[in-house]
Amino acid sequence: MSLSKFIIKTPKLKNLFNFAVLKTFKSNRDLKSHWDKTYDRAEIENLGWYEESPEPSASLIKKCNLKKNAVILNVGVGASTLIEELLSQGYENIIANDISSSAIQKLKTRMDKQQSDKVSWIIDDLTKPIDLMKLKKIDLWHDRAVLHFFSTESEQDKYFDLLKTIVKSGGFVIIAAFNLNGAKKCSGLPVFRYNKEMIQGKLGNTFELIESFDYTYTMPSEDTREYIYTLFKRIN
Repeated sequence: MSLSKFIIKTPKLKNLFNFAVLKTFKSNRDLKSHWDKTYDRAEIENLGWYEESPEPSASLIKKCNLKKNAVILNVGVGASTLIEELLSQGYENIIANDISSSAIQKLKTRMDKQQSDKVSWIIDDLTKPIDLMKLKKIDLWHDRAVLHFFSTESEQDKYFDLLKTIVKSGGFVIIAAFNLNGAKKCSGLPVFRYNKEMIQGKLGNTFELIESFDYTYTMPSEDTREYIYTLFKRIN
């Protein structure tokens, strides 16, 4: 897409609009570039958020009592081993999303072709969704370590607007983010930290909190990160 079509060239107009467009364009481009470079330069197993076993997420998904044909969306799938875990349990409608094409390709390469072909793959930005907006209602939204990277209220609002658009009534939401004692930066980026009340406030009163717990994650480097895990059900 050409940037020039967005730039106002009329001399009478102030430069503020053009500056805002350039800043937004650069920010969106750099975010994808950041994550592509991150996944290109490191093996998945060495990334700071890699889990050998996705046990905290798996335990919450079990509590949802989903049917095997339930539509499960894993946003910001990155290096997650959860996809293979869900396939091994017989789930049939899994959608894996990430902004990074490099992350998706590495994850697909790690899986065998038979596994990979069973998954729907969507490369899309959660704050500027295109293909994600085309999804029919989903049964489960799963996010581990994506929400906290959206540091502005505008980004957060767009994230939750998408969630509320595609999660069906009676559907579930699992969000795991850095808690209030967690790191202030990750992968060189600032993060926004949460407790369960803050996530509840973003979701609103049509989502009921089923369970939440703090969790200390040990990175491959043996450093630790403090998370809050939450499970909600849509009740309207």
